Amino acid sequence: MIALNIFLVVGPWQYIIIGLAILLLFGGKKIPELMKGLGKGIKEFKDASKEDDTEEKKN
Repeated sequence: MIALNIFLVVGPWQYIIIGLAILLLFGGKKIPELMKGLGKGIKEFKDASKEDDTEEKKN
């Protein structure tokens, strides 16, 4: 519950600062690669959950 309240308190300036910090840490060339990997991971997770749902419906 406390973690949810922290996200509600964060404003747009804090997101900009976090984005700049990530940019400084990883550099401009590395961020697209990280996002591509994140997207692939999310897609694999969705595909796996869909397979799980179809197996449950068959049984």
